[in-house]
Amino acid sequence: MSDKLTESIIGGAIEVHKILEPGLLESIYEEALCHELKLRGLTVAQQKEVDVVYKNKVIKGQRLDILVNNQVIVELKSVSALPEVAMAQTLSYLKATGLKRALLINFCEKKLIDGIKRISN
Repeated sequence: MSDKLTESIIGGAIEVHKILEPGLLESIYEEALCHELKLRGLTVAQQKEVDVVYKNKVIKGQRLDILVNNQVIVELKSVSALPEVAMAQTLSYLKATGLKRALLINFCEKKLIDGIKRISN
């Protein structure tokens, strides 16, 4: 699933991680990553609401951490061990939006590359 857009997002996340290091709240990394991605010329939607449809009923309340260029979902975590539900959550975001690509990034890893998962639907 390697492509220029996801590589740019990953590069931005690595830059944020290099400067801020592990140990901060997820919301801090979210703000910093959004700023970094905007500096790189990308379009960023933060805490974007996504509807879930169940038997023709629209259910509100689900939010994406970051949507980049209306193409890639970025789900952020800052936890010592990524819970299994994080992957399921990200997959549900892909299903709800109809998008094909997502990145699950855990900023709590000592080496950020160990905390990045590419997900495609």
